[in-house]
Amino acid sequence: MYKVLIIEDDHKLRTLMGQYLTKWNFQPVLVEDFEHIDHIAEKESPHIILLDINLPVQDGFYWCSKLRQLSDVPIIFISSRSQSMDIVIAMNMGGDDYIQKPFSLEVLVAKMNAVLRRSSSIQNLDKELLTAGELTLNLQNSFVECQSKKASLTKNEFQILYLLMKKSGQIISRDEIMRSLWEDEQFIDDNTLTVNVNRLRKKLEEIGAGDAITTKKRQGYLLQ
Repeated sequence: MYKVLIIEDDHKLRTLMGQYLTKWNFQPVLVEDFEHIDHIAEKESPHIILLDINLPVQDGFYWCSKLRQLSDVPIIFISSRSQSMDIVIAMNMGGDDYIQKPFSLEVLVAKMNAVLRRSSSIQNLDKELLTAGELTLNLQNSFVECQSKKASLTKNEFQILYLLMKKSGQIISRDEIMRSLWEDEQFIDDNTLTVNVNRLRKKLEEIGAGDAITTKKRQGYLLQ
């Protein structure tokens, strides 16, 4: 049974989500204290977090950033905000997915299961190192290393780099990367992939590998 932390200030919606997820064999933890969300998450150790943006005290972007300092637990944003920039900020802060209100509870469960499958597949990778050029990817702890400098990757960043390194020297299409990340392309906003690739490039640049990923116009990406 997966434990899910529901951080939603609308009491009616929070309760409805909790009741529905219980039927799908999730163990919901309903957050009502919006001043100490990080402490609650650390105490409960959830397998996945559902996070609203418009919250009392501090917004969901703030809390996502705080939670990312504690854990790489999957985080799905749930919000009535529909601007592309809100989605971009959510993914930049470390979110794994974004659901816009109003939403179908069936779609919520499908997205949660997809995110948990991705998380599980990463955790179950053989404990070894993958090397391509000057890059070394630790498959156990999601660190990438170049010339003795290291950077920690989120699950999405890890999955993108893992795919590019496994097929180093080959052009990988955006569609293939999205299938690898989310398994079902109908749930994907194309901007989300761009945000994750740009975030990965920034981390590679910080360790001296800023030119590792090349964009091939209308084709995809190539790790050189």
